Amino acid sequence: MPSPFPGMDPYLEHPSLWPDVHLNLIHAIQTALALRVAPRYFVSVEQRTYIAAVEPDAFLGRPDAESTFSVAVIGSRFVPPAAPLVAAPAGVLERPLVVEVPVRDEIRQRYLEVRDVATHDVITVIEVLSPTNKQSGEGRQQYEKKRQQVFDSLTSLVEIDLLRGGKPMPTSRLPVSHYRILVSREWERPRAKLYPFNLNETIPEIPVPLRQGEDEPMLSLGDLLAQIYDQVRYDLRLDYALEPEPPLDADVAIWAHGVLAQGRARY
Repeated sequence: MPSPFPGMDPYLEHPSLWPDVHLNLIHAIQTALALRVAPRYFVSVEQRTYIAAVEPDAFLGRPDAESTFSVAVIGSRFVPPAAPLVAAPAGVLERPLVVEVPVRDEIRQRYLEVRDVATHDVITVIEVLSPTNKQSGEGRQQYEKKRQQVFDSLTSLVEIDLLRGGKPMPTSRLPVSHYRILVSREWERPRAKLYPFNLNETIPEIPVPLRQGEDEPMLSLGDLLAQIYDQVRYDLRLDYALEPEPPLDADVAIWAHGVLAQGRARY
């Protein structure tokens, strides 16, 4: 069963599922581009790793593949006493407090590089953003540093943001939209092409820059996501009776409920 949504499926953004979607999309992009840029270029999957302090709630529903540590999260709340407080003997605590302690996690993020076969020079970097890239903290700081290094180099950047949550990456004239894709050709900077789109729209095809003057292969992320959805059978893992995470705005939720109702009628 295909996804009922015309473009991005918001249910794929769930924190427990997105790492799997991210990994599959990275490999699908690699496969789609490899034959189209050969024999002059090849496409490699790269990984960066860093240690960062992570909010405890960020681990809820997070698979072990994203982290080298196993973390248990215990919520804490104040429970008022049932009887008036009575002074206890010094050094005796009848009910210990449940607290949270700072944790650090090893974050691994995968991305793609289009490289020259002869020199192995990096021609284009392709990033598919993760929640840690869009949330405040070290993950975002590390990514923004890497992003600026690409902007300061002779390398082009394709930045794919298919997550409604978090803060979008900075650009001038940033329109309000659910999703966005940035194509920054190194010879056009500081100008770049931004492709904003919303949940009720199809995902636009985007060009993948190579060297100036060369034909640019088009990347159809919508088709790739549809293929992944069918091949991995995400329909068996998604409960469309629930609200997506993060939740939708009221107007968009009404539209989404209509789409899901039509999908149920169709099947």
